[in-house]
Amino acid sequence: MTPGAVPLDLAGLGFEQGAHLLLRRALERVPPGGRVAVRGTDPALPAHLAAWCRHEGHTVRPAPPGEAPVRAHVRRGDAAPARWAGAERAGGPEPGRAAGRAPLHWGLAARGALVEAGGPVVPFTLTERDQVWTDLAPRLYRQAAAAQWDPLTAVPWEADFTLPDEVEAAVVQVMTYLVENEQAALVIPARLLVQVHPHFREVLQLLAVQAADEARHVEVFTRRALLKDGRMGTSSAGGRASLASLLTEPEFSLASFLLSVLGEGSFLALLSFLERHAPDPVTRRISRLVHQDEARHVAFGMGHLEHRAGVDPRLRGRLRAAVERRHDALAGTAGLNRDVSDALVLLAAGSWEPAAIARGWHAVQRLQAEMDQGRRHRLTRLGFPDDEAAALSALHTRNFM
Repeated sequence: MTPGAVPLDLAGLGFEQGAHLLLRRALERVPPGGRVAVRGTDPALPAHLAAWCRHEGHTVRPAPPGEAPVRAHVRRGDAAPARWAGAERAGGPEPGRAAGRAPLHWGLAARGALVEAGGPVVPFTLTERDQVWTDLAPRLYRQAAAAQWDPLTAVPWEADFTLPDEVEAAVVQVMTYLVENEQAALVIPARLLVQVHPHFREVLQLLAVQAADEARHVEVFTRRALLKDGRMGTSSAGGRASLASLLTEPEFSLASFLLSVLGEGSFLALLSFLERHAPDPVTRRISRLVHQDEARHVAFGMGHLEHRAGVDPRLRGRLRAAVERRHDALAGTAGLNRDVSDALVLLAAGSWEPAAIARGWHAVQRLQAEMDQGRRHRLTRLGFPDDEAAALSALHTRNFM
């Protein structure tokens, strides 16, 4: 055997049976230019060995008769296999870090993978990191994955309670309103998700969990509405028009702004209100659990928009235009379902006594003030001056979402 060659005995194993795996392993253990002395009894070994080496960038020569039972010497090539010519890494030298742009020909390749040339082009719309990114995404996804809750076990559905008919009807009405709002909040991240290049996997993961959160919210709000009487409340044309206007915003950042920062941000105050004034343990528990999820959605939206504002000086102008455009589109609608606003007053009042109704009415006014204050705070975090933040908050839909 040639001095310095690494021996490899394939026995009767042919290349169509996996012999190439053993040869590749042996070649990886020698430097470029190093040799592997191949033994084997498969009759087709010389032909298959020559074809495989030509494809993989190695050279092979038959062994001299005096070296039997060695049948061939394979010299490791310096170049990568021919099929990897023109290949590139999906991302930079750090496998965990997303690239600034994800070319369409990377397709569904894992981040950091060596991407063979010639694959299909997958038409994702959002291929720029700054279009979708926030550095909070990995941490928020870990939190979201750890904070998932089971509607069957997390809510005390078997709690023994009976409410006055009109109070139960108020709960049902609010739950009905929440269902239709959460259905909009389910559709929007699902629609955005399919636009994002999977190279930005943390964003995909967050949007997927957000959609799952909203599906769970729809389930528990529906179940609470039907818990006692088995009937849902009313759905106003103005409320549906407000939610439909969210679905027409195609741009990722603007849709995130209208839904998560303004809409779901306002809903944080509403859910706290419902937890505080809930007349039964089921409603109270649902409100708390949903609030936890929605706070994470708002954090994602804010994190993304703060990142985007840092790289796009025109963003605030586009956010302002989106608010104004939506306000103008809804100017002729009735806004919040009157049945919903009356139900909120009754829940906060707790009874039909005039003094209690007055307290309930004032509580709903405070709720709207808290919503406004929260929106203004988030808008100033995004760089809007106080007066402009106040003006934009005032233009937000009367339907809250």
